[in-house]
Amino acid sequence: MYRLAILLFALSFTAPVSAGSKVKVALKTSEGTIVVAVDIGRAPITANNFLAYVDQRKFDGTSFYRAAPARGNRSIGLIQGGIRRAAYRSLLPIAHEPTSKTGLRHVDGAISMARREPGSAMGDFFILVGASPAMDARPGASGDNAGYAVFGRVVSGMPVVKRILAARTWPGGAGAMKDQLIQKPVQILEAKRVDRG
Repeated sequence: MYRLAILLFALSFTAPVSAGSKVKVALKTSEGTIVVAVDIGRAPITANNFLAYVDQRKFDGTSFYRAAPARGNRSIGLIQGGIRRAAYRSLLPIAHEPTSKTGLRHVDGAISMARREPGSAMGDFFILVGASPAMDARPGASGDNAGYAVFGRVVSGMPVVKRILAARTWPGGAGAMKDQLIQKPVQILEAKRVDRG
């Protein structure tokens, strides 16, 4: 909690941004480059967390390690990448920014934070192929209804995302990642800002 308070305190002193402010980040992978537009105006906590990992080069040398196509339709689903909760790469968990607050949605190409419970997201993220509105927040629903925190969208490189989604996975495993871990994870060679706008 103390570290989270420090992060929120630091974020409160960042320069004000307009609702449409975005920062482009290039994820150079062993399969090609994916460019995402990170929305710091609408999802400031989540977007600035992602940018902190980029700026501190904590994504360099990590991988996309999960390919989760939809049952019955392998052309849609999600890919997941990042630090795999490695302690030496981890920054502090961040407060959850639900889609009901940001207005962002889990549409085709959305980039969103992976998490366990709300407020546990750190340096793992996923990219959608096809829309997944079930991942949006559902205020009033029972159970964990907070959804996932979208913070941007792919603007270039969706063919790369689709190739990663089609990667061979290991059989077996447990929980949410059963049958979804990529046999040869796709390396994230470098993640860097490419421009603003």
